[in-house]
Amino acid sequence: MKRLNSKSGCAVEVTLSVMGGTWKPIILFHLLHGKKRFSELSKSIGSITQRMLTLQLRELEDAGIVLRTVYAEVPPRVDYELTALGQSLKPVLIAMRTWGTAYAKDRLYDAQPPSWAQLCASDTPHSIPLQ
Repeated sequence: MKRLNSKSGCAVEVTLSVMGGTWKPIILFHLLHGKKRFSELSKSIGSITQRMLTLQLRELEDAGIVLRTVYAEVPPRVDYELTALGQSLKPVLIAMRTWGTAYAKDRLYDAQPPSWAQLCASDTPHSIPLQ
């Protein structure tokens, strides 16, 4: 596991160094309901390239947030799931979804939300309680 170097000692900085960025929170959100294969993640996220998804998953795995399981099958099968440490981010991810929904409703569009806005609202983790 890579050692984090937080210059300020700020806990928020440490958190963002582990799960910040454009793609990591989205990947983590999609893993809240359990194991997913690479192709399932790629399809559910949509606009992420395979290379970027691979890089982000590796970083999350190195941080101990995501567990990668390789099965000795033909064709090869690889599953990704949250570790206990990754599951501990659930309240953070739910809070981000709640805040983003309210912000988008108030600030980003007036009448009809764009189709991307429905992604987190209608994706499989939608049944995750907002508490």
